[in-house]
Amino acid sequence: MSIAQTSPAEAKEGLDADAGAVYLDVRTEAEFAAGHPEGAVNIPVAFQSPAGGMMPNPDFQAVAERVLNRETQIYCGCQSGVRSQYAAEMLERAGYSNVANVVGGFGGKVNPGTGTVEVAGWRDSGLPVSTQVTQQNSYDGQKGC
Repeated sequence: MSIAQTSPAEAKEGLDADAGAVYLDVRTEAEFAAGHPEGAVNIPVAFQSPAGGMMPNPDFQAVAERVLNRETQIYCGCQSGVRSQYAAEMLERAGYSNVANVVGGFGGKVNPGTGTVEVAGWRDSGLPVSTQVTQQNSYDGQKGC
């Protein structure tokens, strides 16, 4: 089964229409703190590696399974849509049935060859952004710290 692909604006419409839907921001905690879709929950799918690049979060699936219902509509978003696609695939393999990848994520999908924006991200689409990090939306809160 392939993961549904949606734009930030379509994800916002879905979130507005379904009070139980969740925007799952899979970026790092620092990225989330710098700005995220209003109402989003943070569970990073990867962390910045001390050696450079990213390394998978070994607890991603366990934390997601603890806090997200398998029947809930989940919109997975990251910075551009790559990490969130990976997260959405992991959730689908774990039995989640209503998962969509937000193409363009928070910062937009940019063509690497031309540098042009192919899909505007949440922020540049003028959708509501928050910098509030609380026990209800933070990774520490999701882990139960």
